[in-house]
Amino acid sequence: MGNNELTINSNGVEVLRMGFYNNLLPTEERKCVPVIAEKWLAQLSKANSPIFKPLSSSPIARGPLPPPVTTHFCHKFNIANPATGAQKLLDIDDEKRFRVFYDKKIAQEVSGDSLGDEWKGYIFRITGGNDKQGFPMKQGILLPYRVKLLLSDGHSCYRERRTGERRRKSVRGCIVGPDIAVLSLVIVKQGDSDIPGLTDVVLPKRLGPKRATKIRSFFNLTKEDDVRKYVVRREVTSKKKENAKPYTKAPKIQRLVTPLRLQRRRHLNSLKRRRLEHQKEQKAEDDVLMAKRVAEKKAKVAALKASHHKTA
Repeated sequence: MGNNELTINSNGVEVLRMGFYNNLLPTEERKCVPVIAEKWLAQLSKANSPIFKPLSSSPIARGPLPPPVTTHFCHKFNIANPATGAQKLLDIDDEKRFRVFYDKKIAQEVSGDSLGDEWKGYIFRITGGNDKQGFPMKQGILLPYRVKLLLSDGHSCYRERRTGERRRKSVRGCIVGPDIAVLSLVIVKQGDSDIPGLTDVVLPKRLGPKRATKIRSFFNLTKEDDVRKYVVRREVTSKKKENAKPYTKAPKIQRLVTPLRLQRRRHLNSLKRRRLEHQKEQKAEDDVLMAKRVAEKKAKVAALKASHHKTA
C-alpha cells in the first residue's frame, strides 16, 4: 500500500485515505495533500473529524507485542536391559545430550557417554521410537519424516481387523531426528557403574515355557525324562477369600506325548485303514454292477437291431 494521505472530498470533509484507496476515488477527489503524522494528529484533536488513524499509530490494530516464543526441549529414552529384564524411562532436557542420536537408524549401536558420567562405557542399540504426534518408527523406511504406506498382515505398525485387509497408514521413517519424542534403546554392553532400577534389580520371568519341546530345551532334558516334573509353577493367593492358603498353578503342557495320546493316534490310524478298505470293497462292488448293467444294455440293443432286420 502507498503512504497515508489527507484528502478533501466534495463535501469539504477531511478524510485520511491510504494510497491504495486513493486510486479508487473520482478524479476531482484525488487532489491529496501529503501531511506528516504529527500535523495530521494535531488536526484530528482540534476538528474531531471522521479521519481514519494510520495503522502504525493505532493501538487497537497493532495491539501489544506477543511474548517471545521459547521452545522447551524434552525427549525421553526408554532403556531396556535384557540381562535383568528391567526398563527405565529417562527424560532428557538438554539437546546436546540427544544430538548424538541424530541421523542414526534403527538397529544401529550408539555410545551412551553423551548421556552423562554414569552412562560411561554403555553401548545402546536403537530398537524404535515415536515422534511427537505418536506415529511409530518403522524399520526399513530410510527417511527422517513420516510417510503413508499400504500395510497388510505381517507388517509392523499394523494389525489387520479382517482377513486380507490392507490399509494405508502413516509411519515414521527409521532415521532419528529432532521430532522424535520417545526413543527405545537396548543395552548391548554394560558400563562401569550401575544404574539404579536398571542394572541392580533382577526381575524373574513370571511365566515359563509351555510347549514340551521348549521345556526340554530349557532344562536340557532327554526324551526319556518326564517333562511334567519340570513345569514352572507359580504361587497364587486367593483375593476373594481372606486368610486363604496359597496354592500353585502350572500351565497345561502342549504337544506332550503320553501313552494315551499314542493310543488315540493308533485308534485314528486304524479307523482310517478300515475306511480305506471299505471304500475299496464298495468300489469293487460298484464296478461289477456297472459292468453287468453295461452288458445288459448291449444285449438289449443287439436284440432290438436283430428284430428290425427280421421285419425288414
